Amino acid sequence: MSKRDPIYKVIFLNQGQVYEMYAKQIYQSDLWGFLEVEEFVFGERSQLVVDPSEEKLKAQFEGVVRSFVPMPAIIRIDEVERLGTAKISEAKGGGNVMPFPMPMPDK
Repeated sequence: MSKRDPIYKVIFLNQGQVYEMYAKQIYQSDLWGFLEVEEFVFGERSQLVVDPSEEKLKAQFEGVVRSFVPMPAIIRIDEVERLGTAKISEAKGGGNVMPFPMPMPDK
């Protein structure tokens, strides 16, 4: 019985939103303070129900080979047994943990 390649669920903050994505490779970057996320995995297109949030992520990360995510933006990383749905949600405050302040770029 061969062991399958692991799939990681990465949850991180990006411009006031929480991104929940799946990837096959995650490791510490040579760029100090960053985590490298490679080989993003999305659900099959053969599903009848289409999630607009996942479609937005697919379009946003189309052609991306590797993403560099700042360490303070990482909320959680889990190794999972099966692929879930990638999604974007609004970051909500009011919890017991205060996120490290990061400057927001001007649009």
